[in-house]
Amino acid sequence: MKRYTKQGLWSLFLICAFPLHVWTFLLAFRDFSWVTERTNAWDAVGVMSYGLVFAFIESLVIFLIATLLGFLIAKAWDAERRVAVMGHMALTASLWAVITSLFFLIPIHLPPSVIDFLVKQAHPLRILYGVSLVLVGTTVFVPTMLILRSQPFFRAIQGLFERLAMLTTLYLFFDVVGLVIVILRNV
Repeated sequence: MKRYTKQGLWSLFLICAFPLHVWTFLLAFRDFSWVTERTNAWDAVGVMSYGLVFAFIESLVIFLIATLLGFLIAKAWDAERRVAVMGHMALTASLWAVITSLFFLIPIHLPPSVIDFLVKQAHPLRILYGVSLVLVGTTVFVPTMLILRSQPFFRAIQGLFERLAMLTTLYLFFDVVGLVIVILRNV
C-alpha cells in the first residue's frame, strides 16, 4: 500500500502552506501603513515580499515534518486518509501557534476572578498547562478520530482542503512575485 501519492503530497504541501501565508498577509497588511509612513511604499512592498519568501520556506519545512511524521502512521491507512490526518495536524498546530501569537498582538486579559483563582492555587502553572493540554488534545484527537471513522466527516475535510488548496495556489503565485521583488531589490 502506498503511503503517499503525488497528488496527496501536493495537497499536503498546499494545506501546510495555507495558514502560514494567511498569517503573513495579515501581519504584512497590518504593518504596511507604518512602514510606508516611515520610509515609502516600495519598502513596505519589500517587507511584504521578504515575508512571503520566508512563509514559503516555512511551508516547505512544515511540509517535510508533516510528511515524515506521516511515515509513523500505521500502514493500514490509505494515502487519502493519511494526507487528511497530516493536513489536519498541520492546520491545527498552525492555528494554535496563531492563537498564542495573538496573545502578544491583542491585549487580552483574563477576568479578575480567574486570576484570583489561579493566585490562590499552590501550582497555578499546572492548572494552565492542564487546561491547555485538554484544549489542544481535544482539537487534535477528536477530528483525527472523525477523519478515520466517519466517511461524511472525511469527505467534508477533503472538500475543505480542496478549497483551501485553490486559494493557496494563488498565494504561491504571490510568493513568486515576492521572490522576484526581493531579487530586484538586492541586485
